[in-house]
Amino acid sequence: MSDLEKIIFDTDEGEEEFYIIDDTRINGVDYILVTDSDDEEAEEIEVLILKDVSKEDDEESVYEVVVDENELKAVAPLFEESIGDVDIS
Repeated sequence: MSDLEKIIFDTDEGEEEFYIIDDTRINGVDYILVTDSDDEEAEEIEVLILKDVSKEDDEESVYEVVVDENELKAVAPLFEESIGDVDIS
């Protein structure tokens, strides 16, 4: 996974690095699938689905972790289909 784009988020706890696995757009909303690991040998990795909640006047993109079960059920299958042999749960 070392060819994945790395992004850095400023959080309340400081900076966190993530690697973008995939992205999609649903009903005009952008989502990204990220992981905090670039370990190519890992059999399983932890992933998060993040939703772009930026406003027009924001200078930088603003993302939130998707926690709503209904939203996750709608978005996760799109990522699973897009990147192949994975199970996002």
